[in-house]
Amino acid sequence: MSTPITIALAGNPNAGKTTLFNTLTGARQHVGNYPGVTVEKKAGAYTFPTGEEATIIDLPGTYSLTAYSVEEVVARDYLVQEKPDVVINITDASNLERNLYLSTQFLELGVPMVIALNMIDVAQDRGISLDAQKLSALLQVPVIPIIARSGKGAAELMAAALELARKKAPWNPLHISYGEDVDLALHTMAQHITTAGFMKDSYTPRWLALKYLEGDSQIREKGRGNNPVVDAQLQEIVARVGEHLHKTMETYPEAIIADHRYGYITSVLRQEVITHKFDSDRLHASDRIDKILTNRFLGPIIMLAVLLGLYKFTFTYSQLPVSWLAAFFGWVSGNLSALLPDGHLKSMLISGVIDGMGGVLGFVPLIMFMFFGIAILEDSGYLARVAFMMDRVFRIFGLHGSSVMAYIVSGGIAGGCAVPGVMAARTLRSPRERLATLLTVSFMNCGAKLPVLALLTATFFSKNQAQLMFLLTLLAWGVALTAAKILRLTVLRGESTPFVMELPPYRFPTFRGLLIHTWERTWQYIKKAGTTILAISILIWAMMTFPGLPESEEQNFARQRQDVAASSAQTTEALQLEKQLAAIDTAQAGSALRHSLAGRIGTAMETVSWLPGFDWRTNIALVGGFAAKEVIVTTLGTAYSLGETDPEDNASLSETLARDPHWNPMVALALIVFVMFYAPCFVTVVCISRESGSWKWGLFSICFNTAFAFLLATLVYQGGRTLGFAG
Repeated sequence: MSTPITIALAGNPNAGKTTLFNTLTGARQHVGNYPGVTVEKKAGAYTFPTGEEATIIDLPGTYSLTAYSVEEVVARDYLVQEKPDVVINITDASNLERNLYLSTQFLELGVPMVIALNMIDVAQDRGISLDAQKLSALLQVPVIPIIARSGKGAAELMAAALELARKKAPWNPLHISYGEDVDLALHTMAQHITTAGFMKDSYTPRWLALKYLEGDSQIREKGRGNNPVVDAQLQEIVARVGEHLHKTMETYPEAIIADHRYGYITSVLRQEVITHKFDSDRLHASDRIDKILTNRFLGPIIMLAVLLGLYKFTFTYSQLPVSWLAAFFGWVSGNLSALLPDGHLKSMLISGVIDGMGGVLGFVPLIMFMFFGIAILEDSGYLARVAFMMDRVFRIFGLHGSSVMAYIVSGGIAGGCAVPGVMAARTLRSPRERLATLLTVSFMNCGAKLPVLALLTATFFSKNQAQLMFLLTLLAWGVALTAAKILRLTVLRGESTPFVMELPPYRFPTFRGLLIHTWERTWQYIKKAGTTILAISILIWAMMTFPGLPESEEQNFARQRQDVAASSAQTTEALQLEKQLAAIDTAQAGSALRHSLAGRIGTAMETVSWLPGFDWRTNIALVGGFAAKEVIVTTLGTAYSLGETDPEDNASLSETLARDPHWNPMVALALIVFVMFYAPCFVTVVCISRESGSWKWGLFSICFNTAFAFLLATLVYQGGRTLGFAG
């Protein structure tokens, strides 16, 4: 069997790359991470009409091959190290000049490339006419018009890719002239590189020289490690030509290179490749919509209405399937309880696995509906408008507009994750803005916090659940921005840098694309619950079970049973005897839980946790929540399951909390606030430490967040008690 052809999909963000990937591969795809980074790696299978197989890699969206972000590094390293048979470069036909900048860099690298002119229908609606054959002749690569969302042109595109792969042509880099000064420097540097055999196994000499002139930090770091002597020679040439250009033209090599690349692109497009049928001031459909949706006054109101609608949709339509799952886990728990003999195995399966894991998996429908709604906002292009509007607010708090997407990825709309949010802060060039962002993204309501918030709001605020979740989202944004402002005024003082972003055109999301995005994110949640959360749940069950009651306590409860049995021998009230024995069993289970390792930790913490109204069971859950916030729900389920002994009681965790005398709306609200803002999960802390370059910032996030959350939760609970709201 022949080896599958490797095809890499590359292009700018919002050019339709992932849409094409989904169209080509459908369900035949899998998701992982690139080694050493949290950037998502997607691979899928495609079968040509000829029967030949292809592996399609969806590279991260990038504007350039210069290492300004982790996505650019990942995309470039894959191309250079893995050398795919073909690169399909997806470009936005309605914004071709900017998209061809990346295409030009692919040509300079020499990769075998097919250009896909995507959204050709959008270009036509805007009065843009493109001559694909002319562009193909000028660039000397195949150029195929397509519409990725409908699949139009996909077959022709893959046929061109297959034909190019069969040729197995050697990589043939394009040489662009960058003016006498830069060209001379490139020639000299290429000679040094060739003579010394400098990094010859990875890059061509001229391309490597270009990266040095562009100030590519990753390439320079690799060069120092490969041969410090040659690296020093190259750096000297870069410094010399840079100084000369600054003196004569008040510019730098990287600016000259970018200008000449755009000059090359312009010269190509002017050769009757692109023509405009309408006047240049014609207002396109996306622009007309943006007149309303990004209006200074109407825009924020519409944004808040959309957010509230998202929560209404999620909680209204997920309520029934969530109740079905709760009933299912209750049924499983009851049947296992009847089938298994008493002992540690039965306790672990029911209290540690079923009652613990059921609390997390029971929220899968809610998570699914939430992700479906977010996918609509993302795929339609509206989420980019949210970032654009929020930039005005972020500048007030000393943050960069790029911080907005880090916040949104972390759960700014709800359901994200702080880890990719922290990683997204890499795109910020200012070290102070980057630090302020990665230290505050964990305040967002990520997907891990969502089950906790959903449990407590459904239990104690069921009539206003969507409205409360909406307010909690606004609270998360407000607290995060306030914390960022404090950091920017104190330890991270400095000027804010300007922000420019591209607004993609509005599109109707495809139902297939929405389903794929929803399932990918939901499956990650289920997989995490079935692996990490399961292991932690069993560990916490063990901590709640052992070392068990002291012998003296066991004997004390045994005597109580004997006394009850002796006193009841004089009566015939069997029902009363059963109730008295059940009460003793419950008291013994609760006492055993208190004497366990976890119970002792939780009880010790009550010396301070009484201030925000948290009892020892809640304390155990919060300690477990440092590993992963979903564990809070599983731990509460386990704690209350171990504290009860009635095999007929299959009540859900929500019902158990509602009837527990300790719990009331103010305790629930204080816990919600604390969970929202206390220490990030362990993986996030590790990421913060790596991205900041120091463990002190990871420890700072633990201490600062927890202290702040404790203060806020105490104010909520004690304030509520003072006003008479704590029942």
